Formats: sequence, C-alpha cells, structure tokens
Amino acid sequence: MDTGACTAFFSENFPLWAKLSQTERGLICKMTSEEFFSKGSNIHSGSNECTGAIFIKKGCLRAYILSEDGREITLYRLYKNDICMLSASCVLKSITFDVFVDAEEDSEVYIINGKTFADIAEKNSYVKIFALETAVKRFSSVMWIMQQILFMSLDRRIALFLCEEMEKTGNRTIKLTHAEIARYTGSAREAVSRMLKYFEEEKTVELFRGGITVSDPESLKLYAEG
Repeated sequence: MDTGACTAFFSENFPLWAKLSQTERGLICKMTSEEFFSKGSNIHSGSNECTGAIFIKKGCLRAYILSEDGREITLYRLYKNDICMLSASCVLKSITFDVFVDAEEDSEVYIINGKTFADIAEKNSYVKIFALETAVKRFSSVMWIMQQILFMSLDRRIALFLCEEMEKTGNRTIKLTHAEIARYTGSAREAVSRMLKYFEEEKTVELFRGGITVSDPESLKLYAEG
C-alpha cells in the first residue's frame, strides 16, 4: 500500500498510530491491502481463517454466526471508520467460534494482514490491549442480540429493529426484504413475514416489494417497548 495514503488514513482512523514505532508503521503499510467488495461478498469465513484487522473506509459490513440448522444470526453491522477485530483470530486466540463477515453493501476496506498484526500485538502491549478492548466493545452488542433472541417476543424484536432502522436512517421507509430482517433479528423468514403482515393489518406498517413503510411510528414504538 502507498505509504502516503497509508499514513494519512491510519493516522486519522487508527487510535494507536502514534504509539507505533517507525518500523511498525512501515510494516503495517507494507502489509495492508486496499480492497473493494461488492454487496453480498464474503470477506471472512470462520475461526480457522485469520483475515486480519479490517478498517472500513466506505460502505457497510455485517458480522454473523450460523446456527446448527444453517440460519444466519446477525451480531452487528460495521460502518465507515469502524474496525472489525473478530476477523483476526490469530490475534484474539480466545475466539474459537465461527464468525462470518459479509459486505452488506458495496464497500471499500483496508485490511492489515492477520499475522503481521498478531506479531506487532505480541511486541507492543498498546496494540494488544486495543485489539482486546475493540473486541470486548463488540461483544456487548453480541450479548444484546442474544438477549433479544432468547428473551424477547418476536413482535417486540421486529418492532425494535424497525424503530432502530428509522432512527438510523431518518426515514420511515426501510428498504429491506423479509429475509434480510429475519437475518438481522435471528428469526425465521416465514415468522417475520407473518408478523409484518399482522403489523400491516393493524395499520402500523405498509408492505411493498423489497421494503416496508412505517405508517404509524407511535404504535410501532409501543410494540417495541413491550
């Protein structure tokens, strides 16, 4: 990777850049690749693969796990300037479960080679602590998702997801399919379709091909609050 572009990006987006030696910075720039992934592309597949530390320059990535019956359970999404550390299992050796990362939309990322990042982390305690802290922050999101799946009713889970999407985008129209919503909420697509149909019958949402329009946000919030 070009040293000038590397330094410009990481000095702004890697909090520990100032804590690295000149040698470490040079090694990272040498072993970092700039990649483009089209929507739906797989970036990381499971704990046996050490893809490396992924820095999102543009777009959106989705981290998820697979249930025994092959159902995808979304753990979290990553956006511009976020960092994915669960794709660097050689750095975080205590992570033994399979995490998958896909491009949720056309995305540009910088990937620091996993072995390179692991070698630097072994010698630089700042980097090792940073990697662990970044992973721990993501695990709080993972536990929230698990709590929803285990203890929340489906109507509340879907309503909460739709409310969060409205707040994030500032738009009542949510362009996601029933299958995508099922992945995000850890539900079966058929169950999601039935629940959305119920919301439509209650005049809370309007369904259209490839998306949903929330027609009564206040009613939806009441469902989300349980």
